[in-house]
Amino acid sequence: MVVAGAIVEPGREGDSNMYDIIIAGGGPAGLSAALILGRARKRVLLCDAGPPRNARAHAIHGFVTRDGTSPTEFRRVAREQLAPYTNVELSGAFVEDVAGEPDALDVHLGDGSVRARRVLVCTGMIDELPELPGYRELWGESIFQCPFCHGWEAQDRRFGLLVAAPQWLEMAPFLRAWTDDLVVFTDAKFPVPEDVRARLVSAGIGVEERAITRLIADGPRLAAIELAGGDRVTRDILFARPPQRQTALVTRLGLGLDESGYVRVDARAQTSRPGVLAAGDLTTMMQGALVAASAGTMAAYALAHTLTLGHAPAPALTPERAAAASARPPA
Repeated sequence: MVVAGAIVEPGREGDSNMYDIIIAGGGPAGLSAALILGRARKRVLLCDAGPPRNARAHAIHGFVTRDGTSPTEFRRVAREQLAPYTNVELSGAFVEDVAGEPDALDVHLGDGSVRARRVLVCTGMIDELPELPGYRELWGESIFQCPFCHGWEAQDRRFGLLVAAPQWLEMAPFLRAWTDDLVVFTDAKFPVPEDVRARLVSAGIGVEERAITRLIADGPRLAAIELAGGDRVTRDILFARPPQRQTALVTRLGLGLDESGYVRVDARAQTSRPGVLAAGDLTTMMQGALVAASAGTMAAYALAHTLTLGHAPAPALTPERAAAASARPPA
């Protein structure tokens, strides 16, 4: 017998059975989708393998009722709350590939194969940390991506902002909401336009264009940023957005990407591949636990509708569609 919320070995019990949905990824998006689909009485297999992307974070912030909860505790509670739904199973296997067509998908896992009507990919993104001495050690301790997630705890400290392209300079004035002591670092990647420099300086924001040689730590915390030539700029916090890439599963499935490298989905979370949906960080630059959980929930609503009625829910009646409909001549 399969116990809800327990780790099972799919493919070794009930090989002939069909799952309604297999979810790849057990972060906020995947867990939220599993909960909604479980409540919709769908048979779900949630595959959660590998370390979570936010493993280095001490806490999740900005998630109502869960503000300050550690990622580990968040997952523990989520899995605990899935336990009553005996139609939801958990697995520690990787989803490695998907073949077939909607309603008859062959899903290859690390320890065998199972079948499903649909697959929901919630694998998040992979952060590609630069090979800058000290960066990897300080990631999640003093180096952060999102001020909404970490700005409150770091408020009024000495901030740095590491930018890799001119468009990210616009984030500097925004960070002033959390500190009055801010220096922008370009790491010699590009020249700062003079008009932008003047605007930043007039706002009390420092601009440093020299290459960075290393980050200096005091224990687990950032102490200073060392520049080419040996000068050091004392900083407590560094905001940065390292490059990201999709997981191997997304690449293997050949899912279409947008111009920024995120999986392209429609309003119902459908990807370019029939029968495969996606939700969470892998689909958007707007990343965070609450945003991902919401996306997983919305994808689950669409999936439950499609799998119950045999077709997707009708498109939302946008003002454009309403106007087009009213302009049609009567039959």
